[in-house]
Amino acid sequence: MALFEDEIEINPMVSSLLNKLANYTNLTQGAQEHEEADNDEGPKKKEVKSPQMGTFMGVYLPCLQNILGVILFLRLTWIVGTAGILESLAIVLLCCSCTMLTAISMSAIATNGVVPAGGSYYMISRSLGPEFGGAVGLCFYLGTTFAGSMYILGTIEILLTYIVPKAAIFVAEKKEDEVNALLNNMRVYGTCCLALMSVVVFVGVKYVNKLALVFLACVILSILSIYAGVIKTIFEPPDFPVCMLGNRTLQNNNFDTCLKTKIIDNLTVTTKLWRLFCDGPELNATCNEYFVLNNVTEMQGIPGLTSKVISENMWSVYGPLGKLVDDKKLESVGVGASAQDKYLPYVVNDITTFFTLLVGIYFPSVTGIMAGSNRSGDLRDAQKSIPIGTILAIATTSFIYVTCVILFGASIEGVLLRDKFGDSVKGNLVIGTLSWPSPWVIVIGSFFSCCGAGLQSLTGAPRLLQAIARDGIVPFLQVFGHGKANGEPTWALLLTAGICEIGILIASLDAVAPILSMFFLMCYLFVNLACALQTLLRTPNWRPRFKFYHWALSFLGMSLCLALMFICSWYYAIVAMAIATCIYKYIEYRGAEKEWGDGIRGLSLNAARYALIRLEEAPPHTKNWRPQLLVLLNVDSDQGVKHPRLLSLTTQLKAGKGLTIVGNVLEGTYLTKDTEARKAEQNIKSAMSEERTKGFCHVVVSSNLRDGVSHLIQSAGLGGMKHNTILMAWPGTWRQANDPQSWKNFIETVRESTAAHHALLVAKNVDSFPTNLERLGEGTIDVWWVVHDGGMLMLLPFLLRQHKVWRKCKMRIFTVAQMDDNSIQMKKDLQMFLYHLRLNAEVEVVEMHDNDISAFTYEKTLVMEQRSQMLKQMQLSRTEREREIQSITDESRNSIRRKNQGAPSTTRSRSTSAAEDTQEDEAQLIHDRNTASHAAINDKAEVGPDRVHMTWTKDKLFLERNRNRECNANVAVRDLFNMKPEWESLNQSNVRRMHTAVKLNEIVVNKSQGAQLVLLNMPGPPRNRGGDENYMEFLEVLLEGLNRVLLVRGGGREVITIYS
Repeated sequence: MALFEDEIEINPMVSSLLNKLANYTNLTQGAQEHEEADNDEGPKKKEVKSPQMGTFMGVYLPCLQNILGVILFLRLTWIVGTAGILESLAIVLLCCSCTMLTAISMSAIATNGVVPAGGSYYMISRSLGPEFGGAVGLCFYLGTTFAGSMYILGTIEILLTYIVPKAAIFVAEKKEDEVNALLNNMRVYGTCCLALMSVVVFVGVKYVNKLALVFLACVILSILSIYAGVIKTIFEPPDFPVCMLGNRTLQNNNFDTCLKTKIIDNLTVTTKLWRLFCDGPELNATCNEYFVLNNVTEMQGIPGLTSKVISENMWSVYGPLGKLVDDKKLESVGVGASAQDKYLPYVVNDITTFFTLLVGIYFPSVTGIMAGSNRSGDLRDAQKSIPIGTILAIATTSFIYVTCVILFGASIEGVLLRDKFGDSVKGNLVIGTLSWPSPWVIVIGSFFSCCGAGLQSLTGAPRLLQAIARDGIVPFLQVFGHGKANGEPTWALLLTAGICEIGILIASLDAVAPILSMFFLMCYLFVNLACALQTLLRTPNWRPRFKFYHWALSFLGMSLCLALMFICSWYYAIVAMAIATCIYKYIEYRGAEKEWGDGIRGLSLNAARYALIRLEEAPPHTKNWRPQLLVLLNVDSDQGVKHPRLLSLTTQLKAGKGLTIVGNVLEGTYLTKDTEARKAEQNIKSAMSEERTKGFCHVVVSSNLRDGVSHLIQSAGLGGMKHNTILMAWPGTWRQANDPQSWKNFIETVRESTAAHHALLVAKNVDSFPTNLERLGEGTIDVWWVVHDGGMLMLLPFLLRQHKVWRKCKMRIFTVAQMDDNSIQMKKDLQMFLYHLRLNAEVEVVEMHDNDISAFTYEKTLVMEQRSQMLKQMQLSRTEREREIQSITDESRNSIRRKNQGAPSTTRSRSTSAAEDTQEDEAQLIHDRNTASHAAINDKAEVGPDRVHMTWTKDKLFLERNRNRECNANVAVRDLFNMKPEWESLNQSNVRRMHTAVKLNEIVVNKSQGAQLVLLNMPGPPRNRGGDENYMEFLEVLLEGLNRVLLVRGGGREVITIYS
């Protein structure tokens, strides 16, 4: 292995990697905390046993216990009687199909790699990302918590209705008060039961786990007793008579005999039933009219399988609140039902019934399919056990529910099925009347089953919340990640108990069931979405061992879940989705950033690839053009950002829209500078975060800065998402630099941006620009529009004013008129143009007349040229160079003063020559290569003069050409007569450029010195590279005395249009 000895120091050998994987164990949730608590005990530490649970004990039985529960025992008979056998089967098949499809998707996810303890939350969050994982995890937590409320309410209902009815604290004196009394009893006893269960869970989960088998045994025995009772009805139906008055079902809690009168010792006496409908026990007492006209009959509530009652129970019997439970096949004489009949001892509907309501009430009876995946840490082979155990459990429970629906409809009379609380059979549990050997088997079994399910919910929900809190994706939940020394989630248990109390205060099992249905359905929906997404994206890591899945099944399951949400309760569905959306957005903006290789990221990558390919098909239209910025940012020797205000300007200009690439170049080789490059990238990203700049960072290491910037300009971006504008800071220290590379790099960047047809923005005094937290008050953004650049100067102030920093600033546009321009007409035309552009701005036309070239201009030019020559010819140190430049400057100024004193009228002799040359000088300084004629100008550079596009002058091109020809012919003669001795050697082109810079600077300073920002056309660099250093001087003179300046150079295309 000598060949790989360098790699072995960094990467492990395959043998050591396999050894670590073989020793890996999935600890149950909380076991790690137990282990850490045991570390303090030193030698007493116990070894953590590896999980040993198989499919049957670890997945199948827990799922069976969680699926079969309170709804089966307390509501299924009522659902069958109300919806009929056919619609009940539709409800069962609809809900069971939803859970089966979800189980298939869950099996694919669970077998795609090792599943640590955490169950469904872990699977969803790692498949769909932290935002979806947190939102769905919290919804699943709320569903589990409300399930605890439902099980506790079921426990109390069994206790107060069927076991010890006399334990009720609130007793109704009238029948109309019975509902309120029952709800108040449920609230009081439910709260006490919740407190007791919370204490049990707090004291020790191990007691709950030990009792789990007992609770499971109760469920299995109860179901077996139901099947035994059904079989027994074939031979010997149980005796549970139902008393009927006409065709109406009577509550027989308060009478023993289903007779109006009976004969005792040859005397006819009235019964207790008579006293319930009459105002006295006498035979001549005044009685209810319907009671008088109809006979009392008695019918068997459970005729048995051999009877033909199945045909009568085939169809639905829905009704409003207070509707009497009656049997249509019996005769009824006299008046119809009145509003007062519901206060008589009839069996009535306690709620309005309809199909969608029954779906919402029934659905919780098929939840619990996640029980196996929640125990994944305890399984010997989770990838094998979870699919087999979960699917078998769903198949078993689906078979139980379907057979129960058919057997209940075939064995029990419809009026007894619709009697929710068994009032017609002396308060017995309806399903209990069918069981064998005794109704108490079902009553006691269902009581302990509900108790066990409630304890399981109060045990599982806090741990789920603790897992979410410890992931750190929801900051305000982090307090619930703490617990006792052994890892028990104390704070999470308190929150769970508080939320559970809300469900108990609702007090109605039928009202709580649809709430938890929403949260479970949302959880199942996202499990299906995760599987479908991973399958369609063909993620390389998506290799589940479970092969019996397909994206179409997952999509069908997802659609079914969504449909069931709105079928159950459309308003609950909207509330649940709103809660999930709020949690999602909160995690997106405030949560910790997690990278879990989730499917949403894969979806984003595919969408980005598709969009990039589409963008590259055609260039953007002018209406869609916006600055896509490449920001050239400098860092110091410690890789700290030099000008963070450049990022602030980027944010204000972009407002989060479009592309932003922040580029930086480090000098050196990548092999030696990789650490500095990573540090610089991290610092730039931190600065971007502080300045709220949304974009990308790109750090390049190059042998020299010039090549690095060139590479960035050429290669930054991807496909259609490439920059079209370059933003950089003015090199403020170019005069003090040790070498000329700083200003040379700047000028080359200007040239390359022009060659690449990119717009260029140069910020002068960028450190004085406002931060994103500042709010500029009254002020102006002044635009000096000298050369047409495609509309960049118009568009940039509009974009800046969209940001709150510049929102209160007004926009002013200045344009320069010369001697032969009509200023009044120019202003009218400009105002009309701005009107068509839908821009609000003040317009001012500034006249720039031809004046004599002043001595100050000659002095500036002389100093500039002498300094340039000195720097080229002398290789001096920095200190010596500055001293030499200062001496040259002083000598030149003294010479000029002496000449001015001796010949005061000399400058006036140049007036004729200067008047002819000034217009050419201005055009030569402020010219534009960014229009459509760039290529033609460059190709014909030797044929003729520069093409200049002045603002609002149609014939300016021809005037400039004629003027240039005259100047070229006469300039040599004029200069010989007009120059002073010290200025004879000056380059007259530099003199004219300097004159234009000085005059334009005077006008701009006069008008815009108090402006918040000045935008100005940026002159292009000279074609002859020998004059580059003079170009920097011209720009310095042009910008002198201005605070915040943004030099703008167009990219050769129109960026703003008057059309819609």
